[in-house]
Amino acid sequence: MKRALKRALILAASLALAACKTVGPDYERPAVAMPEQFYGATGAAEAASLADVQWFDLFNDPVLRTLIDETVRNGFDARIAAARVEEARARFGISESARYPEVDYQAVLGRSRANGDTESRGGISVAASWEVDLWGRIRRLNEAARAQYLATEEGRRAVTLALVSEVAIAYFDLRSLDAELAIARRSTEAFGDTYELFNRRLEGGTASAVETARAEALLANSAAVIPLLERAIVATENRINFLAGRMPGPVARGASLTEQSIPPDVPAGLPSALLLRRPDIRQSEQLLIAANANVGVAEAAFYPTLSLTGLLGLASPELSSLFDEGRAWSIQSSLLGPIFNAGRLRNQRAVAVAQFEQARIAWEADITNALGEVSTALVSLRKLREAETERLRAIRANEEAVRLVTLRYDSGLSAYFEVLDAMERLLAAENNLADTRRDRLVALVQFYRALGGGWEPPAEQNALSNITR
Repeated sequence: MKRALKRALILAASLALAACKTVGPDYERPAVAMPEQFYGATGAAEAASLADVQWFDLFNDPVLRTLIDETVRNGFDARIAAARVEEARARFGISESARYPEVDYQAVLGRSRANGDTESRGGISVAASWEVDLWGRIRRLNEAARAQYLATEEGRRAVTLALVSEVAIAYFDLRSLDAELAIARRSTEAFGDTYELFNRRLEGGTASAVETARAEALLANSAAVIPLLERAIVATENRINFLAGRMPGPVARGASLTEQSIPPDVPAGLPSALLLRRPDIRQSEQLLIAANANVGVAEAAFYPTLSLTGLLGLASPELSSLFDEGRAWSIQSSLLGPIFNAGRLRNQRAVAVAQFEQARIAWEADITNALGEVSTALVSLRKLREAETERLRAIRANEEAVRLVTLRYDSGLSAYFEVLDAMERLLAAENNLADTRRDRLVALVQFYRALGGGWEPPAEQNALSNITR
């Protein structure tokens, strides 16, 4: 038995070494034309990028930092993405197991009676089977499973990046609504004082009903905005709580909208760096690698499959003599190859090639989309900064207009309609500034996300390096 087993192992090793071939194309990253710098960028391109900054260094609001950290740890989508990674890791392990022999055992014990005779039977056996990977079919399957696993990990990073971006944007929405609510309350108070004044004058016969009605209308319009803003605030708080995995409730506030910092310099870096930073692009490339490996799997199906099986056991018609006699063993090999299958294998390979082409196009589409997102956010940051400067100038001009028209009214040179009109314009300018400031902060988040910024701590960024290759 030992000699036979030795000969079988030598034969298997010889065949494996003789073949030792992995059919199918080895993966090479497709060539893609990358621009030298992003569309809309000013100045010469440089390697420095805002994406190199960690998220906890990008924002100075401790409440926002806490929300981001809580979302990464407890957010529903983040937890689902982590579970998907564990599933892919297990599937990768299943694929890895095919590289090694499979050993099973079986034990049979029985007792029967026929024609007055009682008979006992027993048997114990250990069986082993192994597919010799002559043409690399198993290696290609393993390559595809590993790429799928890495794609899922990159997908988790993409989900995390999207989640944290959504939380930051929702938080800035909340602070913008807070600012608008403060403006509305201040305006309502001012319009309320004006209405009370005109109403008293109307009762005293020194004010016109037209002026009083106009003041009341402005008061009502301003007061109506308050419950609408309060409604929007609660809805935004609930959105933040859901993203963070919390039950509905109030959300703490940190820095005001105007206190949120925006870096004066936001370098974009080199477009080619997106291939290494953007998790969605990295995920697409891993799916492309998996599709390429599946082409090799389809090609390996054209070649024969060599399998080795062995059996070692004990069998006896009497349980008492099970270990004394009835030893049995067997070793065999089988070679199975296709002869005629009506084009099934050829079409399976055509399917794999078409799927690879789809994955390649999707990868290129993700790159193109990423370049556009960076360009849009980059230009938005610059243009919104210019717009905010003009909004500030408009507020100063409207404040001066209110002051001057109030002086004219007090001097009897103008009607109060002009004062009310100037106050309306100032209110609109203040709301416009809050909206523009919010848009600038959102553009910063979108720019950082478009660059594939580091939302994760450095220790987690290198987690993929621990995967067995």
